[in-house]
Amino acid sequence: MKLEDLKNTIGIGVAGNFAKHLEQAGEMADFENVVAKEGAPKGIFPFYFPVKSSFLQTFPLSNTKQNIPENEKPQVEPEVALFCELIYKQERVVEIKPLKFTAFNDCTIRKEGAEKISEKKNWGECSKGISLDFIDLDKFSLGGVMDGYNLASFVKRDGVLHPYGVDTEVLGYSYFYETLLQWIVEKLNTQEDFGPLEDFPKILKENNYPTKALISIGATAYAEFGEKNYLKKGDEIIVALYPKEIENITELIANHQEIPNASVLQQTVE
Repeated sequence: MKLEDLKNTIGIGVAGNFAKHLEQAGEMADFENVVAKEGAPKGIFPFYFPVKSSFLQTFPLSNTKQNIPENEKPQVEPEVALFCELIYKQERVVEIKPLKFTAFNDCTIRKEGAEKISEKKNWGECSKGISLDFIDLDKFSLGGVMDGYNLASFVKRDGVLHPYGVDTEVLGYSYFYETLLQWIVEKLNTQEDFGPLEDFPKILKENNYPTKALISIGATAYAEFGEKNYLKKGDEIIVALYPKEIENITELIANHQEIPNASVLQQTVE
């Protein structure tokens, strides 16, 4: 898949789908009035509109560069992204069909006073990272290919490779597989404009009910370096979705070796 193939695809993210991430990111206060079931994510947010005219209309994805704004506090958010088909019936989403998955960097500004999550997500071209090593899904349920993957991330700074997110099994997501899809369908059809969240039925209507969606399903908890260090120019970012039987992922990344059956994103911060 090429970047061009994603320009007519709406970008959607899931907030709070890994334990500890929001606390470490200092964003729990944003959701203090949002009611969610115990263990459930907090909501969904847009990061790219293919049609609707707004700051989110700028295509933010890159597979090589990471642009960071001046005088801000950007962090890598290592995630799994699903390339999906949206099925509608009478202007309501009735089904989400995940087709492929890949490594994703939902790079985010820690911006105090932002009214909406989306204000921290898209500040122009190359503000998001995506690997073009898409992996075909056999099924998005237990027993499928995704059972066997881990998600790891690193930042190389001044020649030293640091773990940025905690190396985690993909099965460690709070909501995953059928539970996650059912929850996202509900949010697409019912999420209202409230607190940091936005009116998704309105967004889908304004974007002519898009049939393709790139859905980033939540960021992992941070390792010590990731929690304490914001990105700066010259950093190298690596996000790797890799088969869990590979035990020397850090060594392979450090030596720039090919990782079989993996989806790897590499970006240089500018």
